[in-house]
Amino acid sequence: MALLEQIKKRYSVRSYQNRPVEKHKLDIVLEAARLAPSAKNFQEWRFVVVQDVETRQRLVPAASNQTFIGQAPVVIACCATNCAYIMRCGQFSYPIDLAIAIDHMTLQAVEEGLGTCWVGSFFEDQVKNVLGIPKEIRVVELLALGYPADQPRLKNRNPVGAIVSYDKWSF
Repeated sequence: MALLEQIKKRYSVRSYQNRPVEKHKLDIVLEAARLAPSAKNFQEWRFVVVQDVETRQRLVPAASNQTFIGQAPVVIACCATNCAYIMRCGQFSYPIDLAIAIDHMTLQAVEEGLGTCWVGSFFEDQVKNVLGIPKEIRVVELLALGYPADQPRLKNRNPVGAIVSYDKWSF
């Protein structure tokens, strides 16, 4: 499948089939994250892959009571180990680096016939408590992963002309 077609097919899945994700598919999704670029090649990401039903259920209240977190057969806590590095442009590298790795996973998931949902509505301290994540580690996102039980919704996106200018700011 062409990459642009994967991008078009990707959507935030909030209903999952009661079907486990095969190990080889999960492995290739995680491999996509491993291969992602990062600032200074720090690779500061760590991923806690949660498949245990009881643990996923314990994550539901930590994730603002979003029930699909307990329904998804896999929830990945996307964590950063080095939160101090600031790139020359003035931005912290860890949220950008994690976003790149997560996006690699979401696109590979589409290729594998899986769906995902980025989850930023959670209480970090509660997620850390449920998963035994040390205090000094940041949980940046949760990623639900599994076979979609719902249908993609129409994406409402701005046209390219509304988001792109050439050679200088001209909006």
